[in-house]
Amino acid sequence: MKPLTVNLDHLSSFVSGEELSYLSGECMKCLLQLEQGTGEGKDFLGWLNLPSSQPEALISDIKSAAASLREKIEVLVVIGIGGSYLGARAIISALAHQFETLMTETGKPYILYAGHNIGEDYLHEMLEVLSQKDYGLLVISKSGGTTEPAIAFRILKKHIEKKYGARKAAERIIAVTSKERGALRTLVDQEGYRSFIIPDDAGGRFSVLTPVGLLPIAIAGYDIGKLLEGARTLEKTTHSSVPLEDNPSARYAIARHALYRLGKKIEVLSNFDNRLIYFSEWWKQLFGESEGKNRKGIFPASVTYTTDLHSLGQYLQDGERILFETFIRVDSESHKLTVPEDKTDLDNLNFLAGKTLNEINKKAELATILAHIDGGVPNILVEIPLINEYYLGGLIYFFEKACGISGYMLGVNPFNQPGVEAYKRNMFALFGKPGYEEEAKKLKDRIE
Repeated sequence: MKPLTVNLDHLSSFVSGEELSYLSGECMKCLLQLEQGTGEGKDFLGWLNLPSSQPEALISDIKSAAASLREKIEVLVVIGIGGSYLGARAIISALAHQFETLMTETGKPYILYAGHNIGEDYLHEMLEVLSQKDYGLLVISKSGGTTEPAIAFRILKKHIEKKYGARKAAERIIAVTSKERGALRTLVDQEGYRSFIIPDDAGGRFSVLTPVGLLPIAIAGYDIGKLLEGARTLEKTTHSSVPLEDNPSARYAIARHALYRLGKKIEVLSNFDNRLIYFSEWWKQLFGESEGKNRKGIFPASVTYTTDLHSLGQYLQDGERILFETFIRVDSESHKLTVPEDKTDLDNLNFLAGKTLNEINKKAELATILAHIDGGVPNILVEIPLINEYYLGGLIYFFEKACGISGYMLGVNPFNQPGVEAYKRNMFALFGKPGYEEEAKKLKDRIE
């Protein structure tokens, strides 16, 4: 199979070869720090060797649980927030038929998501749909006490038990949670739900290749074996034993750090394939939550072209020169569709007759890259041959490894997220949660 590649050719007018060479030494130091577990966050490096170390028994158990639940349901609700759902959603949405909601028979359950917001209308309307469907729940939470998914699960648990009865409902609920502690683990033990373990040493945004991501992807009907195979390939090719010039994660980390040093504080992940929209959402969490600390970090944003060329494209071409782009380029499409000849040619498009939409899309991509370079926007090109489980697994691991290296190059701990707790403290205080009385008084004084 063709490899994932990182192309830095379009950086030459922005970053010198000397600068990239200078940063190679720092990169290797950080790569070794990551692999040897000598840096900050070393207790959360379980993801590093996951592709090659996942037991076959676990994969078989996941596949068995997925097949068993799939026989009972038309719809699966995945309950989680952040890393507990974004990775799975990224893969499932990339692989699913893009008009799945309008298809009558797919042979796969339709996947819905809950617990990633507190939208009252969203959940109310979901319950209206679930009242008419055979469904199951997959609740993913290390603690079971995270506010958004805990609220959603409480409401959906009541609904599914009312619909099927408590005993039969329990057969339609699977939990992915901690092995020994937390509210959800206690509930699993009380109710007898089938469950899988979230490893303590893999944080949420690095957990796609654990049961957190593998189970919903398997229930959705996709090949988790191929996903792990693709990730294993990148585990090998991004190892410190590989020369840096051949290591895609290292090359990417070096390039983005060089651009950051030049004042490029925003990275825009760009693609020309709608199937990668939720992959971009996962990527934004991965880098935003890993690097945005101590008043440092590259802000992650994303666009999908050619749609956004008619909106944000103006800013990218002509706005502040504080950003760079990373393009995910997919070489091939799964289908072929050509532009037909038209006798009248009123739209003046006969010059495209006989060409496939993929050919046209690739020309639009090249035109955009060249235009943005001319407009002062450096870009990095990450290329995969096509979208399937194998290459998506590789892409996941590629970005995870690069993120770990990048965080250390930046001088932050890439594996914690202290800033996430700020809004939670305020919210608990505003609701009068026991233990937050002092914060509540301070907020009340501020508001008044």
